Amino acid sequence: MKLESLSPFFFPFVALCFTVATAATFTIRNNCSYTVWAAAVAASGGGGGKRLESGATWNLNVKPGTRGARIWARTNCQFDEAGRGRCKTGDCGGRLKCKAYGNPPNTLAEFALNQYKNLDFFHISLVDGFNVPMEFSPTSGLCKKGIQCTADIVRQCPKELEAPGGCNNPCTVFKTQKYCCYYGKCGPTDFSKFFKARCPSAYTYPRDDPSSTVTCPGGTNYKVVFCPIGSPHLEMVASMSQEE
Repeated sequence: MKLESLSPFFFPFVALCFTVATAATFTIRNNCSYTVWAAAVAASGGGGGKRLESGATWNLNVKPGTRGARIWARTNCQFDEAGRGRCKTGDCGGRLKCKAYGNPPNTLAEFALNQYKNLDFFHISLVDGFNVPMEFSPTSGLCKKGIQCTADIVRQCPKELEAPGGCNNPCTVFKTQKYCCYYGKCGPTDFSKFFKARCPSAYTYPRDDPSSTVTCPGGTNYKVVFCPIGSPHLEMVASMSQEE
């Protein structure tokens, strides 16, 4: 599938002409008690990945106009010296430095920069399921509203959606119009309501409430934190994500 087809952003993107535009800095921090392999890919081009021990950070400078972009955590990975290997969750074709979106289940920080009226659009998405608690927040300027998804979703996951190291979204499991919204109108389901009740600010299905998307002025810097302070189940997630 094309990267564009996987993006759950459904608001229109407008091409803008920039006279002055600077890269946005994204600080990605692993606050989990276990190692994760952070990944970043944009539909408009570019990608990468980095091993993050507990407490480590990865700073990314993201170009103005970047769209269809995702940041996520991969768990229980093994890579060789050439950067080839495999991850239990979030794997992106067996590469350390991702060039494609990751495999579900994975919690997603999604964004598009300098779009309509030179605004950045961002949200946390559970459209590809959940593997690691996450915070996505601005760190500069007057923009203050951030998003968190820190619920105990892996342990509470409905049996039908259970996956090694995470909790699948129903579209991944059932692949039907009801859950995937391939065309036309569709509404929430019992499974999307399960995610929404635990992470009310997150996107939980492809036609979810647009209020789940936050905007900030172009040029804002951001942080993405895996296992932010307040996540009640970090040790549990650690043990589940590391077991074979």
